[in-house]
Amino acid sequence: MEKAVLGGGCFWCLEAVFPKLKGVIRVVPGYAGGHSLQPDYHQVCSGETGHAEVVQVEYDPQLINYRQLLEVFFFIHDPTTLNRQGNDVGSQYRSIILTLSPEQMQQAGDYINQLKKEKTFSRDLVTEIKPLETFYPAEKYHHQYFLNNFSQPYCQAVVGPKVDKFLKRFEAWLK
Repeated sequence: MEKAVLGGGCFWCLEAVFPKLKGVIRVVPGYAGGHSLQPDYHQVCSGETGHAEVVQVEYDPQLINYRQLLEVFFFIHDPTTLNRQGNDVGSQYRSIILTLSPEQMQQAGDYINQLKKEKTFSRDLVTEIKPLETFYPAEKYHHQYFLNNFSQPYCQAVVGPKVDKFLKRFEAWLK
């Protein structure tokens, strides 16, 4: 098994999508990319910890590879908006790839360069790529948030439409 750590806005959105992919074993929401030790949700939301809301995706590389995870990642969030996704504003919502190996660093850089070359997005990509130092799992009530809080207004207005868009585009990759 291998792991990937990705941040693209609210971790509820990412965590709702990745478990549906063949080969994804587990998805854990959390915090990474900052300087504070053992941050909690309220500290991260303040923007003062430097951490982003991220997901740690554990996957079987025989069934899905890192590049495929990146393809999904760039499809389900806007990598052209600095420190925001929709109405979620702050550095904790930035587009970030936290790599666990030199190979992941290379693959992420190559994929971003490909997206730029193909002019996939009409604006410049602002996705940060850096090595993962520490991943801090989020509090338990954030785990499977969409699944457990489907009727919550944010889930209905933001998470649900992203999941629907993802399901249509990646139907062949679903469990």
